[in-house]
Amino acid sequence: MSRQPAPASQVSFPVPRVPAWATPRARNEDPVEGAFMAGSALNALDNLVQAEPEWSGAWRHRLALKAAVACMKLIGRTEDEAALRDTWLLRQHGDEPGPAGNVLAAWRRLAGRSLPPHVEDLQTVAALLGAGWSDGFSELIDVAREEVRAGAPAPVVAARTAAAVMREDPKAEILAWWLADCALSWRMGWRHAVPILATQIHMPLLRSGSEGRRARPGSDAFEQAAFIAAALGAAEACRLAADMATQAERLRAVAPKLRSKAAGDVVDRLVGDDALSGTLTTRNLSRWASRRLFDRLVDLGAVRELSGRTTFRIYGI
Repeated sequence: MSRQPAPASQVSFPVPRVPAWATPRARNEDPVEGAFMAGSALNALDNLVQAEPEWSGAWRHRLALKAAVACMKLIGRTEDEAALRDTWLLRQHGDEPGPAGNVLAAWRRLAGRSLPPHVEDLQTVAALLGAGWSDGFSELIDVAREEVRAGAPAPVVAARTAAAVMREDPKAEILAWWLADCALSWRMGWRHAVPILATQIHMPLLRSGSEGRRARPGSDAFEQAAFIAAALGAAEACRLAADMATQAERLRAVAPKLRSKAAGDVVDRLVGDDALSGTLTTRNLSRWASRRLFDRLVDLGAVRELSGRTTFRIYGI
């Protein structure tokens, strides 16, 4: 009896990589070179996004986590990836995630929904990011739509959209970065947003001028910074994807060896999200069975324990 072919989304394929020459290595204020590197990097990333591998949900949400970490510094907080995962995954059912968790929720919302967004989405995101709502923000989606239709390069669309946020409220930089990533993905024609610009907020290569100041949305240097951020972010996203693809392949390979009735659901959750709590419970999975299943997956090299703790563990590919 012949086996049915695997769904296209589950077939292994070589993850595109950004060429070394398209990855910025030093500060560069030449707009032509910046645009050239960003174009090559975004082409590689576009090939990956359009392929829609089965683990793309986990990949986008891990990029959302990285974007949230970068945004922590913008609001004067110090949470790293581990702390944000704890805030998100270890809270009790019904508990609020708090200010840091809300920032992560905003980025997860971007990575987990289809484009384009609606004004109601932007209102929710502004509240999660702690940005006060301005009546002018209602027009930002239309601004982004017009920029996308105008056909400028994606980093330019992102920079102009972010500048529109800052013109309305100079204190809303965190929202400007969120909408910049949204606009870039929208311009690229991606079904789901892929956060790459905000992951690079504090990279030294985005600094400019003799004083090396960070380029902020709306500043004269920001459009060039958006090209560099796109090149760096796309390269990092592709490297992350290559690592997660290998891990996801291992996970699917060992899945038939798992005896738990809930194993299929857990595997699907692992390839669909950044991480899962080791105490995950479902209709078919008790807390203790969950622990045994995750221990088995770690022993098989299919998942990683991400917390480094002996209790309250967190797992992901």
